[in-house]
Amino acid sequence: MKDPAAEIQTLREDLRRHEHLYYVLDQPEISDAEYDALMRRLQDLEAHHPELAAPDSPTQRVGGKPREGFVKVPHSGQMLSLDNALNEAELRDFDRRVRDLLAGEPYRYVTELKMDGLSMAAHYRNGQFVQAVTRGDGLVGEDVTENARTIRSLPLRVKTALEVFIEAFEVRGETVMNRRAFERLNAERDERGLSRFANPRNAAAGSLRLLEPQITASRRLDYYTYFLLADGRPAVASHWQSLEEMARMGFKVNPYRQICDGVEQVLAFCAEWEARREQLPYEIDGVVVKVDSVEQQRRLGFTAKAPRWAIAYKYPARQAVTTVEGIEVQVGRTGALTPVAHLKPVEVGGVTVARATLHNEDEIERLGLEIGDDVVIERSGDVIPKVVRVHAQGSYRKKFRMPAECPVCGGKIVREEGEAASRCINTNCSARLKESILHFASRHVMNIDGVGDALVDQLVDRGMVPSVADLYGLTVDALMALERMGKKSAGNIVRNIENSKKNRLPRVLTALGIRFVGERTAVFLAEAFGSMDAIAAASLEELQQAEEVGPKVAESVFQFFREPRNRELVERLRAAGLQFTYESTRPKYGPLKGMTFVLTGTLPNMSREDARRLIEVAGGKVSGSVSKKTNYVVAGEDAGSKLDKARELGIPVIGEDQLFDLIKVD
Repeated sequence: MKDPAAEIQTLREDLRRHEHLYYVLDQPEISDAEYDALMRRLQDLEAHHPELAAPDSPTQRVGGKPREGFVKVPHSGQMLSLDNALNEAELRDFDRRVRDLLAGEPYRYVTELKMDGLSMAAHYRNGQFVQAVTRGDGLVGEDVTENARTIRSLPLRVKTALEVFIEAFEVRGETVMNRRAFERLNAERDERGLSRFANPRNAAAGSLRLLEPQITASRRLDYYTYFLLADGRPAVASHWQSLEEMARMGFKVNPYRQICDGVEQVLAFCAEWEARREQLPYEIDGVVVKVDSVEQQRRLGFTAKAPRWAIAYKYPARQAVTTVEGIEVQVGRTGALTPVAHLKPVEVGGVTVARATLHNEDEIERLGLEIGDDVVIERSGDVIPKVVRVHAQGSYRKKFRMPAECPVCGGKIVREEGEAASRCINTNCSARLKESILHFASRHVMNIDGVGDALVDQLVDRGMVPSVADLYGLTVDALMALERMGKKSAGNIVRNIENSKKNRLPRVLTALGIRFVGERTAVFLAEAFGSMDAIAAASLEELQQAEEVGPKVAESVFQFFREPRNRELVERLRAAGLQFTYESTRPKYGPLKGMTFVLTGTLPNMSREDARRLIEVAGGKVSGSVSKKTNYVVAGEDAGSKLDKARELGIPVIGEDQLFDLIKVD
């Protein structure tokens, strides 16, 4: 029998090595499935041997609890910004100043690609990652340690032979989002009717400052280091040596860098990468030029806001002027409508552009854009370029209007108050049908195991399920006609579909895909009205009487049931035998009956979910926000803005022990 401690140590070392190969060197040796198997084995061992847990284990990248705010942290030394050189003349002028200040002694430069991201300092103690801090104002940043742990290219443990690092050191670098991840994220936000990130830098910054590490992990951020410090000062004698040392330690250092003996070599490097920047998987907006010698850096010193030994050579934006010949509307997989400009084809940065996204009606209004106008477009690595501004109004202008009916299915178009996107609310719209089926069948909704992406693609593409309700008409024989579907698998899926009819009304409500109605809201609606029919017939005012249902949610529910195609779907699901009535399981009596609680911070002996269940079993309710209707705020360690709000409103604040006392009181 293997020694658990030894196996855990071996697994951790193997996983760290494979993370480095995959996320830093881009040279994977094993498949994703093999990596996942190693990770699951380590997770199982750590779960059975909690005494062997370690904060630098690869399993600890995601797992930090959601936070209510970020703590301000002073930097070990100021994180200065760089002066810019916008053309060759300004770069030569920088070189002249360096030459004059060094009184003619030899010097050399290090050139690095200027990545367009968010600066972050990562601190290590005894080789172990302990803290990450954003740049902030250069003197004080925000502690984003839990989110930084999710960045796979940021090692949680490193090894170094340099004695100075036995106790502590710091690396500084750029947190970036590559183009593919950025395009995927914006596509998802389009579908959900959320505002788009303007560029990968904003997306990276927003992702690093999210309060939930799980979401940050899903954004696939990357971290490239460019400074190595001890006690806030450079740790080695030359900048080039620091880059080489960080690479040896396992950090991701941009390989596209060069030692230059003079300004001519610097200019050649800048010109080379301006021509090649489209080949990179991430955005760059120039080249950073630094004097290599740390001693010479010290003597060159700083101005009030920037070092005299470094400068950022900025590339010009890639823009062109063309004409908007038309605007069409595309319908995404969640029903969101996106206007897209059809342009007179024009070359921008070596690529012919004929379309540009306009995002939503608000963006068109902000631009003052009409069909026929000449516009400035810009490429920044996006698949679809963006319109920057109107260059000149056209002679024959035509105003764009969002259609009242879906251009795909003819369903009703709704734009919720405060929402940027208009959307088709027909659940069975062919543009969003696959997403509707996947949502319907998902584990936390109707829980139809076996109905995943591959099967749904076939069912919809072959016309076998033109409506979500058609799932309940599938047979074993029909499924067996599909690719990679045997009799046993088909039988299991049909049986799982049949079993889903036993799900209670809240799950059925959630399955309908009504915007803003998740599991929790569905329970409140079911408890308040008792049946699908009562919910469908309720007025806006009546819907808002349900717990935690405000005007926005009520409007969404009301509009959903006013769409004839959705009412038809509901009737077909009724005919299939789904549960349309509900009897509440919430206790009608208890010591906390009629009381509303808000939970904040970390409780000493139980999780927030345990506390929620305890309150609800005792007849109370738990709300996500503090208001005048709140009876008590239950606060633990690291309580955030909810605690401040409670004090502002004079709401009683209690701890875990006082909550237990309330439950014991008759």
